[in-house]
Amino acid sequence: MAEPPLATPLRDNPAAWPRELLPLFERSVTVEFATLSRRGQLITSPLTPYVGDDGRTLDVSTGVTYPAKAERARRNPRVCLLYGDPAGAGLPGGPVAVVQGVATVRDHDLQASTDRYLRLQVTRFPRAMQGPRFLLRGAAWYLARMWIHVTPMRIRWWPNGRLDEQPREWVAPPSTVAPASDPAPPGRQPTSWTQDAGDWRSAGRMAVQRLDLRDLTVVDRDGTPLCIPVDGVAEHREGFLLALPRSVLPAAEGPACLTFHTHPPGWPETNTRQENRTFVGRLMPDQQSGPAAIFRVERLLGDWSLSGNRLKFLLDFIAKQRQMTPRLRAEAARRGQPVPRVRFPDEL
Repeated sequence: MAEPPLATPLRDNPAAWPRELLPLFERSVTVEFATLSRRGQLITSPLTPYVGDDGRTLDVSTGVTYPAKAERARRNPRVCLLYGDPAGAGLPGGPVAVVQGVATVRDHDLQASTDRYLRLQVTRFPRAMQGPRFLLRGAAWYLARMWIHVTPMRIRWWPNGRLDEQPREWVAPPSTVAPASDPAPPGRQPTSWTQDAGDWRSAGRMAVQRLDLRDLTVVDRDGTPLCIPVDGVAEHREGFLLALPRSVLPAAEGPACLTFHTHPPGWPETNTRQENRTFVGRLMPDQQSGPAAIFRVERLLGDWSLSGNRLKFLLDFIAKQRQMTPRLRAEAARRGQPVPRVRFPDEL
């Protein structure tokens, strides 16, 4: 059965990326997005990926009320995207791809950024966006968006997802330059809004047992984050024992981030449940265990996982409205802009 034609600007492949990866880039519903903090700490978050309007960037978005990942990318634009769930993209047995690139943060027009997010959500996930519009407008704190455009500089991929084989590689032409980010807004960015992370050991035990997508991020030789799937995970007294693919074994000890994630088939169209756990620490290669390493946990990051039915999902959003709406006003004011409105495509 032939695959459906590409529906985004990727159909013309203006950046001449490997053609076999274009369906993965267009149809993936989750991607791991890795950034570096000011102190050199790696932080990887599962996000929904999109194709840039010109077909030359791979984009992710984040809420204006929780801009930390965008601010990290603005300070240090070397980032990584891992497309590690081909089955979730409707491509079982398809490729796994690691994209290292340069980030461009856009938040100079929050209304336009929010309008684009609503347009893409309604087009791509129409069932997930169904519901009383007055309830969705109450989630402006979540739907108000800023964008991170990633210009790929290096792509490594495994055509059949077989990470025990050597990856293929694409490198951008030397003339490739990513645009500069919008200037950072004045003042201090808001503090974390997620709940207390709690004990990392109990969270780690749950993650090993229940969350089936596991990804390790380290720093590559050129200082760019490198995010790779993990073959296997077991609990360890200091954190986790990881089985790693031989084709991309980290060479030495260093800072690392371990992310666990899961979502059911058809997410987010048929189910709102998704769970994440993110641990930061150091990777310690274990010479006695072959292609394995010890991930020594330093701390568990706070997260916002969603579970339950659509009604519970909406009620959770409404409950956060009181907490997050003042943050939205403050972040819009920091940028000298009005609070963006939730406008659906048929209202423009």
